[in-house]
Amino acid sequence: MTGDLPDKPRPRRLRKIGVAAPVAAGFAAAAASIFAAALEWEIPPVAKVGVTAAAALLVGVATWATTEVRPRRVTPAEPASRAPEQWPPVPEHFTGRADALAELREVFAARRKAAAPAPALVVSVYGRGGVGKSSLITRFGQEVAGSFPDGRLYADLRGGVDSPVRPEEVLIGFLRALGVRLAIDPGGLEELRKLWLTWTKDRRILIGLDNAHSADQVKALIPAERGCAVLVTSRQPLFLGGTHDTRLGPFSEAHGVELLARLAGGERVFEDLESAKEIVRLCDYLPLAIGICGGRLATREQWTLRQMADRLADERRRLDQLELAPTVDKSVRASVQLSYDDCTGMQRRLLRLLSALSSAPDVPGWVAGELLDISTLDGADQLEALIDAQLAECSGTDLTGTMRYRLHDLVALFAAELAGDDDPARRGDAVERVLHGYRRRAEEAAQNRWPQDWSKGGRRSTAEGQIHAGDWLNAERLTFMAMIGIARRLELWELTWGLSRAFCSLCHSLRAYWADWAEAADIGCEAAERAGDRRARAIAALDRAAVWGGQGGQERGRADAEEALEAFTELGETWWAARALRTIGMTLFSDGHLDRAQEFLVAAITAFKGVEDFWWMARTQRNLAEMRLAERRPEEARELLEDALEVFEREGNRYSEAQTLRVYGEVLAAQARGLHRAGDQRAAVETFTKAGYSLDRAAEMFRRRGELWEEARCLRAAGEVGDPSSGLRELEVARRAGEILEALGDSWGVARSALSVGRVLGRLRRVAEAERELRRAVDAFEGLGDRWWMARGLQYIGEAHLDAGAGSAAGPPLRQARDIYRSLGNEAGVRRTLELLKAAEA
Repeated sequence: MTGDLPDKPRPRRLRKIGVAAPVAAGFAAAAASIFAAALEWEIPPVAKVGVTAAAALLVGVATWATTEVRPRRVTPAEPASRAPEQWPPVPEHFTGRADALAELREVFAARRKAAAPAPALVVSVYGRGGVGKSSLITRFGQEVAGSFPDGRLYADLRGGVDSPVRPEEVLIGFLRALGVRLAIDPGGLEELRKLWLTWTKDRRILIGLDNAHSADQVKALIPAERGCAVLVTSRQPLFLGGTHDTRLGPFSEAHGVELLARLAGGERVFEDLESAKEIVRLCDYLPLAIGICGGRLATREQWTLRQMADRLADERRRLDQLELAPTVDKSVRASVQLSYDDCTGMQRRLLRLLSALSSAPDVPGWVAGELLDISTLDGADQLEALIDAQLAECSGTDLTGTMRYRLHDLVALFAAELAGDDDPARRGDAVERVLHGYRRRAEEAAQNRWPQDWSKGGRRSTAEGQIHAGDWLNAERLTFMAMIGIARRLELWELTWGLSRAFCSLCHSLRAYWADWAEAADIGCEAAERAGDRRARAIAALDRAAVWGGQGGQERGRADAEEALEAFTELGETWWAARALRTIGMTLFSDGHLDRAQEFLVAAITAFKGVEDFWWMARTQRNLAEMRLAERRPEEARELLEDALEVFEREGNRYSEAQTLRVYGEVLAAQARGLHRAGDQRAAVETFTKAGYSLDRAAEMFRRRGELWEEARCLRAAGEVGDPSSGLRELEVARRAGEILEALGDSWGVARSALSVGRVLGRLRRVAEAERELRRAVDAFEGLGDRWWMARGLQYIGEAHLDAGAGSAAGPPLRQARDIYRSLGNEAGVRRTLELLKAAEA
């Protein structure tokens, strides 16, 4: 399901076809169709690979001989399949604000007319809590939606609560919405900011940032593209440079009465206009407070406006005598209290219980049923009653089509104050039911996404189920992390571990949300330790090892995996022990310790075969094949891959099949280069063609799934085929791979692509350019702490000079590479550099 080494695919091709090409391709296609039919026959897998390659050869020779091939351009700014749409719904009873809307229209119109280049337009709307800032930008955002064809992004920055959202979290969510799969940890805020600028370039996107706490929370989220616009709300002016700032004040009396009439009914307000005006005044002309009063009147038709005004006045007088927390405005408190008093007991309880989840930005509707311990449908009815009373609000529909709900932060604070009198045990039980509900749903999503991570063999998942699981995590990430935090705070250790385990599995399968993944893995280890569950602790350690491995922390990852291996061995958990063996082998492989790595990988393959888990066996065989390729043993690698392909094809694991086809193409390319060096040109041409077909097929499979990172890995592999007749084409493809990986924030992948570009330039005898690219790669690997790939880069510099006949220039980098290989215990690398040094000194 996931990649093992930091590497992604190959683009579609545009062909300039000569006169002979259609005829040649027609004969080839006819023959290929006969061969393709043979794939339905019951023949051995190796023979099947041969038949496939033969078909590829017929098509490939015809097309390669008659066409000029160019990779398609997939620019970072190319729109996703559908523009992101995160804008919340406009409040049904929005009214007033004609002047504010007119001002916003003028600002946007002036920007459109401006001739001089300018950065993104930023409009800041500030004012006191409950004044209607969010409703204003929501309404205006709907009005100007047509001017932003590349989508509308929205985030509640939660500046009114104790833990405002960090800009890194917002950027990760926005990038994911734009279709950026951050398969490698991009790093901190600065790196994410660079990606954000790259992916908003040449796009027109409207960005809503609601409830900002400070300017620092907002600055990194502003794109540089003039076609973009940002609408920000806050309670204080943010003093962002170059912005249009506007203060939103309370309603006028007329607008307040109009809102009340929309909710409570125009006829009632007309019949008692004075009472309506008094209600608006007692609410301090705040739309939030007026809306709550109007909502209660709408559900209590027997109430007169006079009764509401008198009750509101009494409540205000009572509040004047109390010492209150300053966080909730008195006018808001009074209106909430009146509406709360008139709710049913169950509705009051739901409001108080929802405040226990206030660390989450919003929740899906099923949460109400769990809090109240009633059916989901009945819970939804109670939640809708709170919405009718304007005590809760809808925050929109998520990627899975689920409606989500939240409390205004002032209402949540009010409800939290009242919750202090609740029975702690009963309140705890309610929250625990929600946490169990999240665990069930998260585990279901995780098993749909990556069943092999959960049990031997795993249940077979569908592509639809995998996509839904990804959408579920994207929609629930912030809320899910909040639930893990709540479980931890309540010291529900087994539940905390279960939530963390599901979150880690989802992140691992998607290679996404690295910072959250790392935090969840740490919490999972802590929870298992506190629960005294050694098995759970070992599983959590493996989860954490996966994070370390993806972030370049191989030593720490290996320590976690070794701890897990010891525990699983003592507990008799053979399947989990095999997984720990593989993880140790992969950390050693990534660090360049190939001899030690193969011991663990071979042991893992044997263990997986022993427990009859052929998916993990095949996946580990692919890893071992990659190592055999690095050791210049392509024949052994090919045999391992053909066995693995048989398993993945039989099991219907298309993702794993595509990854294996990529490595298979790399192995075929290595064999083709060997044949070329040996002078067997006919066999070399045939094998080069097979390699290209395998890489093209893998790239197409990833392209159909929208896996840009994996597609770029195939692109880079296509740039390293080494076909002497295709040097310029391979150079372009390798460079394009680097561009895509840079746009995805994969610094390791960019360095690896620079290595590929350097090798192509060396084969083209452009030695000075080759050395520049290779030195760039070596410096990058040194900065990343990857000494093995640093040694390989130095080795390739030496090879480029050797191929150009400059043995004296080859010596220094080869000796550096040899010394690094020795320090890593990499005997294959040492042997290779000694061979090259001998040639250089000859």
